[in-house]
Amino acid sequence: MDLNAMKAEARRAAFDRRKTAFETLGPDHAGLLVKVLAPHAGKVLAGYMPMRTEISPLAAMTLMAGAGPVCVPVIQGKGLPLRFAQWTPDGAMASGAFGAMVPAVTDWLEPEVLIVPLVGFDRRGGRLGYGGGFYDRTLEALRARGAVLAVGFAFAAQEAGELPLEPTDQPLDLIVTEREVILPDATRR
Repeated sequence: MDLNAMKAEARRAAFDRRKTAFETLGPDHAGLLVKVLAPHAGKVLAGYMPMRTEISPLAAMTLMAGAGPVCVPVIQGKGLPLRFAQWTPDGAMASGAFGAMVPAVTDWLEPEVLIVPLVGFDRRGGRLGYGGGFYDRTLEALRARGAVLAVGFAFAAQEAGELPLEPTDQPLDLIVTEREVILPDATRR
């Protein structure tokens, strides 16, 4: 089986596990995420607007917005890195690419801390996204300019034993679930 087929199969299995977790637990489990983000108050934080069965970071984003700027990703086009528009809890939103909600007014920011959505993860810090490579390109570009913290946020059920990864897949620095905070074993990457 080639790598693309392996990724597609891993993605299907992770989507199924995520859907079950969402239906069983509901989307709002940001308690540990708030604790992880607290030491980074005042830094530019990128969150995301949850879609479908994604775990929701909105409670954490709302709390952090009181301490510093928060932004959300905006897709600029196929093959391009994401840009990040400032978000406020009561700000006007509009429909963006792939149905994601984005701020109606785009004040661009460059994040220092990112809450990264995902389909699946492993304990090495591997992340399986939707397949467009947007976060991989974005994290690579941000890391080339300086230190950023990439925090994967997911249901514990989205964990896989080991994901099929390629050199362009950017690792996560931390993974937060409704149950635990995982510090990836970088020696196994």
